[in-house]
Amino acid sequence: MKLSLSQYPSAIAQAAQAVNEFEYQIADVRQHLARLEGNAEMVVAFETALKNDHQRKARRFEVLQVNQEYQRALDALNRISTEKANALARLEHLRNEFSVAKLETRLTIAQKLTGLESRELVGL
Repeated sequence: MKLSLSQYPSAIAQAAQAVNEFEYQIADVRQHLARLEGNAEMVVAFETALKNDHQRKARRFEVLQVNQEYQRALDALNRISTEKANALARLEHLRNEFSVAKLETRLTIAQKLTGLESRELVGL
């Protein structure tokens, strides 16, 4: 759907707002993931049977792998990141369309001015 020249600024603003919303959602999910990872760290910290960092990292990984909430949050992060990428592509597309529409308008104006100058030279 081709927009008129005057419609592009608001369409671009809406597309940018959509990107910002996805960025907010990503930050929110990342914060939730950090809390879940912190909880896993606490579980691991109080397990005295773990003797070194490698065992603690492996146990932390196990704790997170069985946490369904963590897995859902990872899935949400992937989905929202994809949606943000699509929104960015839409925003860039609108910006490019706007640039082309402006150039086409300038070309039309230039052609009309050239046509007027030519007629003036010929005496029409």
